[in-house]
Amino acid sequence: QIELVESGGGSVQPGGSLNLSCVISGYFFSKYSYSWFRQAPGKEREGVAGIDSDGTTTYTSSVEGRFTISLDSAKTTVFLQMNSLKPEDTSVYYCAADPQPLGRVGELLDGPKYSFWGEGTQVIVSS
Repeated sequence: QIELVESGGGSVQPGGSLNLSCVISGYFFSKYSYSWFRQAPGKEREGVAGIDSDGTTTYTSSVEGRFTISLDSAKTTVFLQMNSLKPEDTSVYYCAADPQPLGRVGELLDGPKYSFWGEGTQVIVSS
């Protein structure tokens, strides 16, 4: 059974940093896409950052230069380093995985393309 478990969320002041982690267990994907999505109350889910087995990384424009997605060497944990956080980054952040490289078709941040999801971790940015 494939399981994704996020951690690292919390409350931080504007300008602060958080590092989210998503541990993927139950299956090893030789080809993969891993992405972070977020959803704020009353808003649609938004793709934030993605990475695939071809080495493609993608960021939504609002986090470009502030957030960095990465994988550990075992390819079982995906991280989202978030710096210079803003109040508008407040959301529940979700990790998603799919056993195909979606970057080659420009779909790394396309939520419906993902087969597996975590339960989410809350991020609050407020003074």
